[in-house]
Amino acid sequence: MIAAGKVDDDYVKPARFVDSDHPAVAAFATRAAADASEPVAAAVRLYYAVRDEILYDPYVPPDDPDTYRASAVLAKGRGYCVGKASLLAAAARALGIPARVAFADVRNHLATPRLLELIGTDIFVYHGITELWLDGRWIKATPTFNLTLCEKFRIRPLDFDGRADAVFHPFDRDGRQHMEYLRQRGSFADVPVDIIVPAMLAAYPRLAELNKASGGDFAKEAEEQAKTSPRS
Repeated sequence: MIAAGKVDDDYVKPARFVDSDHPAVAAFATRAAADASEPVAAAVRLYYAVRDEILYDPYVPPDDPDTYRASAVLAKGRGYCVGKASLLAAAARALGIPARVAFADVRNHLATPRLLELIGTDIFVYHGITELWLDGRWIKATPTFNLTLCEKFRIRPLDFDGRADAVFHPFDRDGRQHMEYLRQRGSFADVPVDIIVPAMLAAYPRLAELNKASGGDFAKEAEEQAKTSPRS
């Protein structure tokens, strides 16, 4: 299944972190896109598989290469935005759909108190996005928050139809601010770990330390936050 149009070979071939040639990634892509007759339909199926089967978990060590490697995220069944974006890109490439990873700094107005305490800010650097080459153009897809987490946090699930960009809603179901895009960081054929890791460690040194010590249960935190936050 090859997407129409010509793009750079780097967006089709396997990479160190977008490891589309890993057998488990290929099997995941084949299963998720079963019965899809063309690239757009396949991309939509891949998006929902990564969004909902891989749980969002921000409590991952930013200095561990497996945090960013598609096959490792798939094996763990959880990851944060960059790892999930890497997996979606890898799964797409496994089916011949050109894909790349892109990044932006965002202000997340609905992060949990514990996460905010650990990172010391509501600005998240190098938020990960997948870009898929469909019908001759790049389409953004953001498979970050799984459906069950959205329900606990009262965030509207982010849907994807393969034809329009799927980027975060600015408000949640109760009219509270959710996500604000502050700065675009560019698109890459592979996860630029040599750039992201120093940026993450500099921005959130305490998160790096506590990840190794205790981790966290972000879904439970989100549920408790939703219970105590005022409704608009």
